[in-house]
Amino acid sequence: MPTLILAGCNTSSPNNATGPSGSPSTGTEDANGGTDSESETGSDGDTLTVATVNNPDMKIMQRMTEEFFEKDTGINVEFVVLPENDLRKKVTEDVALGAGLFDIVTISTYDTPIWAENGWIEPLTPMFEELDADELEAYDMEDVFQVLRDALSYEDTQYALPFYGESSMLYYNKTIFEELGLEMPLEPTWEEIGELARTIKEETGKPGITLRGLPGWGEVMAPLTTVINAFGGSWYDMDWNAQLNSEKTVEAVQFYADLIQDAGQPGAINTGFTEALTLMSTGETAMWYDATVAAGFLNNPDDSQVVGEIGYAFAPKMEKEHTGWLYAWSLAIESASKNKDAAFEFIKWATSKEYIELVGEKEGWVVAPSGTRTSTYENPNYQEAAPFAEMVLEAIERVDYEQPTVDPVPYEGVQYVVIPEFQELGTEVSQHIASAIAGDVTVEEAMNEAQKLAEAVAEEGGYKE
Repeated sequence: MPTLILAGCNTSSPNNATGPSGSPSTGTEDANGGTDSESETGSDGDTLTVATVNNPDMKIMQRMTEEFFEKDTGINVEFVVLPENDLRKKVTEDVALGAGLFDIVTISTYDTPIWAENGWIEPLTPMFEELDADELEAYDMEDVFQVLRDALSYEDTQYALPFYGESSMLYYNKTIFEELGLEMPLEPTWEEIGELARTIKEETGKPGITLRGLPGWGEVMAPLTTVINAFGGSWYDMDWNAQLNSEKTVEAVQFYADLIQDAGQPGAINTGFTEALTLMSTGETAMWYDATVAAGFLNNPDDSQVVGEIGYAFAPKMEKEHTGWLYAWSLAIESASKNKDAAFEFIKWATSKEYIELVGEKEGWVVAPSGTRTSTYENPNYQEAAPFAEMVLEAIERVDYEQPTVDPVPYEGVQYVVIPEFQELGTEVSQHIASAIAGDVTVEEAMNEAQKLAEAVAEEGGYKE
């Protein structure tokens, strides 16, 4: 997943979630974390401050906002665009203190129920109930994938709207496979992927596969947790006993580390979503397992050297099938916002069918926001531009968000655990795993340390009875 932005979910997943970074902010941040135009009512109407991350989709959102939303509504919008970690820290502080620096925040499937429970974001269901029949029909909530609506709700109330959604899948370079006479199964096992990757590395000298190794709960832990799920492992059992040094979890992590060391990219612990995307889009690696949102980037001739050369397979399986993750970068309204009506107008517009049509027509259908609405995948223009559309749709529909593991677990979330402590826990665990990938410690040593961390969270967080 381009990693979570507050990701990811890498997404960036991420997911992040995060996607590629590098876009400048349209507002100038001051020393106190504000912008040069603080949220206030001006002569042209309300001014909204939106906290977001610097990726291509958000750059498009800024252009569309200025060209269409501001002109049509008279509402001014200022974007505060920061690197993910800085944004996460700043937004979390703001919502926790109720400071109201931001009107709209970009959060994920992971954050939404936690923030809703804390009262940090505004319930949207009552706002939708105030709309008339024509407005409800235009937005068409039923068109939004049910799995995302559920993940972005708390106690049957909607708290965020998805800007784009994703699962995960396996990308492969068809040219390399054809030259070596190799075939990719539509539903491969991780053992098959390992064999293919090692063969390619031996025959070509290029990485047979690229996998994230960069520490972070939304970086290496995103794909790796789906591998753990596939092998039959988990973070916890039903009694909140940590399972990170269990036989199946250790087997999965050992497989992941060995695969990177044997057939992966050099310097893997520095590889996140952005770096992996670069390797795949320049033809420098034969396979890549990551977020479905990357399919649009790999098929965009402005950014990719391998347009038309990419093949797709479902997230690899082992003991468990359907192991793809679920993530969505989404928009929510801060409870402390003084411009809630205007904020609702904006997030309703930015997640609408109308917005997706605008991006498709103005920027190209291949980069239209994906993974959120059935109508996008029924649109002939999108189908023509996105040869991966049907695959992505099925990947999202297959997600088992409430039961992501072979054995029952007490948590939701495929590539993360929906508890507030997971951000810190996942990051600390990822640092031990990165050390194992780098060869500084054994996988067993890394997972024994990870087990201690996970046990402490279960006990100190009151999850264990």
